[in-house]
Amino acid sequence: MPYKDAYHPRVKSDVKRLDKPVTRDVYNIHLDKILNAPYSGEKLYGDLEGVFSYHFRKSNVDYRIAYFIDETARVVHVVMIGKRENFYEILRRRLS
Repeated sequence: MPYKDAYHPRVKSDVKRLDKPVTRDVYNIHLDKILNAPYSGEKLYGDLEGVFSYHFRKSNVDYRIAYFIDETARVVHVVMIGKRENFYEILRRRLS
């Protein structure tokens, strides 16, 4: 049974910055994969411990979806979606 999804308030503005084909793929392909297998993402460490990073590529550009998992409520909390460039720096600021 897939997990439910929840979004950080800034994810909406993250998605607006993406190209439309990328946005379509995020919602139709990648979020479904994450909700069905949330531990498939890369587990981060250090000051981002507890956060997972899902990677995908579209038109030779690398993208990331950062999320954490609430196992007791079976919810995936999506924190950030964006291009790889400066992704982790922005993510650190968002979580602090």
